[in-house]
Amino acid sequence: MASRYHEVYQGWKNDPLGFWKTAASEIDWDSTSDTVFDPDQGQYGRWFPDWECNTCYNCLDRHVERGRPGQPALIYDSPITGRTATYTYAELLEEVEALACVLSDRGLQKGDRAIIYMPMIPQAVMAMLACARLGIVHSVVFGGFAANELATRIDDATPKAIIAASCGIEPGRVIAYKPLIDNAIELASHSPECCLIYQRDEKPADMVSGRDFDLGALQAQAVAEGRRIAPVPVKASDPLYILYTSGTTGQPKGVVRDNGGHMVALKWSMSNLYDIQPGEVFWAASDVGWVVGHSYICYAPLLHGCTTIVFEGKPVGTPDAGTFWRVISDHNVVSLFTAPTAFRAIRKEDPEGKLIKKYDLSQFRSLFLAGERADPETVNWAIDQLQVPVIDHWWQTETGWCIVGNPMGLGKLPVKPGSPTVPMPGYDVQVLDDAGHPLGPNTLGNIVVKLPMPPGCLPTLWNADQRFFDAYLAEFPGYYKTADAGVIDDDGYLSIMARTDDIINVAGHRLSTGGMEEVLATHADVAECAVIGIADKLKGQLPCGFVVLKAGVDRDHAVIEKELIGLVREKIGPVAAFKIAITVERLPKTRSGKILRGTMRQIADGESYKMPATIDDPAILDEITDALKTHGISS
Repeated sequence: MASRYHEVYQGWKNDPLGFWKTAASEIDWDSTSDTVFDPDQGQYGRWFPDWECNTCYNCLDRHVERGRPGQPALIYDSPITGRTATYTYAELLEEVEALACVLSDRGLQKGDRAIIYMPMIPQAVMAMLACARLGIVHSVVFGGFAANELATRIDDATPKAIIAASCGIEPGRVIAYKPLIDNAIELASHSPECCLIYQRDEKPADMVSGRDFDLGALQAQAVAEGRRIAPVPVKASDPLYILYTSGTTGQPKGVVRDNGGHMVALKWSMSNLYDIQPGEVFWAASDVGWVVGHSYICYAPLLHGCTTIVFEGKPVGTPDAGTFWRVISDHNVVSLFTAPTAFRAIRKEDPEGKLIKKYDLSQFRSLFLAGERADPETVNWAIDQLQVPVIDHWWQTETGWCIVGNPMGLGKLPVKPGSPTVPMPGYDVQVLDDAGHPLGPNTLGNIVVKLPMPPGCLPTLWNADQRFFDAYLAEFPGYYKTADAGVIDDDGYLSIMARTDDIINVAGHRLSTGGMEEVLATHADVAECAVIGIADKLKGQLPCGFVVLKAGVDRDHAVIEKELIGLVREKIGPVAAFKIAITVERLPKTRSGKILRGTMRQIADGESYKMPATIDDPAILDEITDALKTHGISS
């Protein structure tokens, strides 16, 4: 079908307030007003400032009241423990109300904060929704996060309670959460009044008398007693949650998400961007500790009346590289949203896609990728193997939903591998030079969004308005700085080439590390790669490429590295000065799969660095150090 995108996008540009007022009609409000946007509130204005709502009511109660009580709302699938569970909308509402009663019994109320520190279990989503029900501002911290990092978040958010599980379970190991929590509370200046601990059989926690309470037992008791608690109306502009993202100063930034605009944007995206209908099964293979888990595991699918999946596993190793296809087949998933990193890992283990053929994927119709740049090789492999549209789209923790994508629900636009396609309504995306002047088509520069940001985006940072302004609004007045660099082509398609930190200057030429990664990824033996710029006295910086080879490749690494250097020279030219290719077993990544290029560069340049809080395996940094030394790059 012909895409309606251009008509819809122009409709938003012509009447932005009318556009979002219409979108807001998909949400149930406690009260509304004629003011859709107030430009004088907050840092750049606030959406639906006088409106009142409750996010939990919109996710659960209204579906129970209007014909979906028996529809599955949440499916839990844990290949690590071998457990599965399904909760209907009525059952999930019952559990969430019970958990909300437990929170209320402990004295938590509207405006208080609670930190949620849990693995991928149903209780994590229940805790988020229970907080939303009472107007408690939740801050989910990735389960198993280091104690000192948890302590900084305790001090910043000053929570009244910590809601946690006793442990998380990784392949081959159990991670006790409670000692980390106890240590964090000791390190922190602020002391939560209570800790509500969900005891898991794999490693129950020792409890501190008077402070720690058995969440599972209290929740089960409230269910058995049939306790109910009404949703608390909050202002649309009141915070729903705080999500911490790493800051350049080492102090984490608390991204604030409001209630009303967040619901409006997410609800709009489910049908118009993802082409998902109420009643269908939508799976975001992420973690609730990340923004994707907030937006598209917990909130958006439930706002839309879909079935969401909480998956406690990995793309490979639980038990193999076919686990995604097994989940899709078992639970009739129509669309998967995951990170390109997951597909690179699957492709590395199963390059021929043999495991895909073992499962019935007949109902599966789309794959969405985000979280890191989707290189064309990975996208093309996924298209070839799955025979469904593979849609790269780009957004950030700060925006909460898609900035640039291919709106399947409005009619798919032609795909250009390497580009996440076009801006969504609400986003006027432009490319500026360092002085803030607009650049023409196909010219690399700073990607910015013209203010105001649309509903769903962060209005500020938690208790840090000045820091928000300095970080995002100060450099390019009138615009939000994405800190990404890229180009817009003649058709209006955006390509993200790198973080602005990853644009390297080689003898005066500004070059994109992302462009070099694209070339390296075309080599038949390469599973994934990362290019960084390392300091050079003569040229300022030189590109250095790290590559991980596909499973089963047993060719001489020096030969492959020589081929890679020749490939970049052929495709980009001598200007790239690409002379260093290094084969490694694995790349350092965050737990969400983002490659830690900045830390790799610091190692190569011999700079001191702080161990990234979200690193998946710190030992990989030693491997990178050794590989650099082997290639004559001393750190």
